[in-house]
Amino acid sequence: MLWTVEPTASIDSKSRLGFNPAGSMACRTLMGKIEDLVGGHLPILAQNRYRLPMRTVVYPGSFDPITNGHLDVVQRAAKMFDQVILAVANNETKHPLFSLEERKQMALSAVSNLSNVVVETLEGLLVDYVVRHKACAVVRGLRAVSDFEFEFQLALMNRKLNENVETVFLMPKDSYSFLSSRLVKEVARLKGDVSPFVSTEVVQALRLKLNTSND
Repeated sequence: MLWTVEPTASIDSKSRLGFNPAGSMACRTLMGKIEDLVGGHLPILAQNRYRLPMRTVVYPGSFDPITNGHLDVVQRAAKMFDQVILAVANNETKHPLFSLEERKQMALSAVSNLSNVVVETLEGLLVDYVVRHKACAVVRGLRAVSDFEFEFQLALMNRKLNENVETVFLMPKDSYSFLSSRLVKEVARLKGDVSPFVSTEVVQALRLKLNTSND
């Protein structure tokens, strides 16, 4: 045995394990011979054997514009999963204030400090998009009880279209529980201060789009 544990030994500051120098030399020799046999690729083989698949989720929405509430959900998802795809949907039935490209650029700016978040545009069925990107789930934010009925219906419809697509609900910080893109646009149209609710870039974009100012 190369490494031995002595049950009665006290734990010192160097190691919890008893160390056998002769055994260590034999171990290094044996590992060297194995590496020679596999062409020096032992670490790569070990990595590939124990590497877990990347867990990717999709966070879809119109993000017209992206708010601090959206960003809070993205940050929470980014801590839980390996990769988050923020999918900006091209939903013309909502009559968005900003174009698809404008919304994508604002989202890119908002998540620029999150290394495992990417921003893409979404057209067509969400379940098809999820499958194409090999994502394990859809992330949706729940602000209040009033959101639940719609989100519940949406999640069940997605499951009906593809039973392998799961939905994960995340709640943003309570200070954002009332926040929505619609309310932000309403306040901005009436020349109210929306800086507590969106990024500086979005504030400027709203002023340009609505031709308003707080001065």
